[in-house]
Amino acid sequence: MQGERRGERGDYRGAGFLGSRLARDLLAAGTLDVAGGGARLLSRVTLIDQAPVPPDLAADERVTAIQGDLGQLLDPLMSGPDTLSGADVIFHLAAAVSGECETDFDLGIRANLRATEALLASCRALGTNPVVVFSSSLAVFGDSADHPLPEAIDDQTLPNPQTSYGAQKAIGEQLLADYTRKGFLRGRALRLVSISVRPGKPNAAASGFMSGIIREPLAGQRAICPVDPATEVALASPAKAIAGLRSAATASDQAWGGRSAVTLPALTVSVADMAEALTRVAGPEVSALIEWRPDPDVARIVASWPARVRAERAARLGLTPDPDFDSIIRMHLAESRPGGNGSR
Repeated sequence: MQGERRGERGDYRGAGFLGSRLARDLLAAGTLDVAGGGARLLSRVTLIDQAPVPPDLAADERVTAIQGDLGQLLDPLMSGPDTLSGADVIFHLAAAVSGECETDFDLGIRANLRATEALLASCRALGTNPVVVFSSSLAVFGDSADHPLPEAIDDQTLPNPQTSYGAQKAIGEQLLADYTRKGFLRGRALRLVSISVRPGKPNAAASGFMSGIIREPLAGQRAICPVDPATEVALASPAKAIAGLRSAATASDQAWGGRSAVTLPALTVSVADMAEALTRVAGPEVSALIEWRPDPDVARIVASWPARVRAERAARLGLTPDPDFDSIIRMHLAESRPGGNGSR
């Protein structure tokens, strides 16, 4: 299969929440239409992460799990090209998150920039022009006195990152575009918005509270909200994020529309509205578990991100925002039950 290029093999941070969910989605489909070239049998999925992959994925005979440091595994002067050999589609989701990068600058450079450089160089060494889907972020945009954010960002808004994480993602977008221009690979950068509700444990992302103030109260636990209730944010459910990643892999070059990144459509909602939605869905005793405790550092980062998105390129690809936050909460509840996508 691999030698005939009929198969699909995805390489990405497979043990993480988004990578695991994407892997399950691909495996359940069994085929993938690569860049508009027609559906191909999915014969192998390789998951790369520092952590072990979930048991259900490890048990699938089509899954190969590689555990280790991504930068070393993808070093183009060592085993990098061999690690990616046979890959038709590569999903690059590995990253140190926003809060981590602000606390540890060197970690961000190593995890978000050097690992991306190694992956792209190894893709070039393959000589097979694979499709590379790069998960960028809305954090490439930011508000500053010399370059204020418009009321809503659109496909022509220029990046102006105000965090190390945003700067590293913006650099990754440009590297991917240049490797694509040179014909080394077919790059597709998708700017993800904050994903809510994420299952599992809290992480160090500045946006982590957008899941925590829903996930923890639903589990009977208190949660801290570090921003003002009136703060508006741009969100997408996990399902919408997966739809965007799949679209990036399957769209033809003409449909994708160029080398620049596509921004995922977003639902704009205030944090107060999120809490009110939780009250409607789960009751006031649940939303009462949210503790409003301002954190100036988190609030500053979140305030620098755009809250409104006009995603016309994404809309032409058939991507749409979530209809409302109530439906996102209900989706999380359904997936948290035994057998749901978020329960494994």
